Amino acid sequence: MSRAITPQAKAINTGLAWSVALLIAFPILWTVLTSFKPEPQAVASPPIFLGFDWTIQNYIDVQDQRAYFRYFVNSVVISIGSTLLGLIIAVPAAWSMAFVPGARTKDLLMWMLSTKMMPAVGVLVPIYLIFIRLGLLDTRIGLTVVLMLINLPIIIWMLYTYFKEIPADILEAARMDGAGLREEILYVLTPMAVPGIASTVLLNIILAWNESFWTINLTTVNAAPLTAFIAGFSSPQGLFYAKLSAASTMAIAPILIMGWFSQKQLVRGLTFGAVK
Repeated sequence: MSRAITPQAKAINTGLAWSVALLIAFPILWTVLTSFKPEPQAVASPPIFLGFDWTIQNYIDVQDQRAYFRYFVNSVVISIGSTLLGLIIAVPAAWSMAFVPGARTKDLLMWMLSTKMMPAVGVLVPIYLIFIRLGLLDTRIGLTVVLMLINLPIIIWMLYTYFKEIPADILEAARMDGAGLREEILYVLTPMAVPGIASTVLLNIILAWNESFWTINLTTVNAAPLTAFIAGFSSPQGLFYAKLSAASTMAIAPILIMGWFSQKQLVRGLTFGAVK
C-alpha cells in the first residue's frame, strides 16, 4: 500500500524540485539575459540581473560578423547525418549481441564503452593526418564520420539494452512465419523498440550538436558548425561577453527547443524496460 503524501510534503518537494531546476538552468538563463545587454553592462560589477537597457544589437552584430545560417546548416547536416549513419551500423550490431551473443560479447561491449574514456587529444594527430591524406579536412563527410565513430559505442550500448528487453519468443514466432533476417530487424524488432531508438536518436543528435573538440580542430570554414561559430567570438583582442552570449544563445536555441518538445519521448526511451 502506497504511503499518503500530505499537502505540506508535496509543497516542500515541489519547492525543492523547482530550486534544483533553477540552479541547473541558471547558467543558460544568465547567458540569455547577457545577450540582451549592452557590452558595458554585460561586464559590470556587481552584475546587473534585470535592471539593464535591453537591446538586440548584439544579435545584429553577430549576424553581420558571421553568417549564422551557414553554421546552423552544417550543425544540422553533421548531427543528423552522424546519427543516421550510426544507426545503420548499430542496429545490426546490437541485434547480434542481444539475440546471438557470443562468449566474448560482454567483453566486447565493455571494450567499446572503454573507448569513450580515452582522451580525444590522444588520437588527434593520427586522425588529423588521415584527414589530410584523404582530403577530408574541413568537410561535412569527414566530420560526420568522426562524430559517428565517437558516439557509436553509446548508440550500440543503448540499443543493446532496449533489444534485450524484447522477448526472444516474438522473434522465434516471426522466423516460424518465414521472416528472414532483414524482415526480422525491419518489421518486428525495430517497431517494438521505437521508444528506445527514438531516445537514442535524440541523445546522439544532442551529443553531436554539442561536440566542440573535433569540430574546432577538424574544420575551418566550409564545414564549421555552431560550436566553431561560438568559438569565433573569442579573439586575442578580448572576450566580448554580450556578443559571445548572443552567439551562444543562437547556437543552443535549436537544441533546447527540440529537447523541450521531445522530453517525454526522451524520458520514455531512457526508462524503457526499467519497470516491469
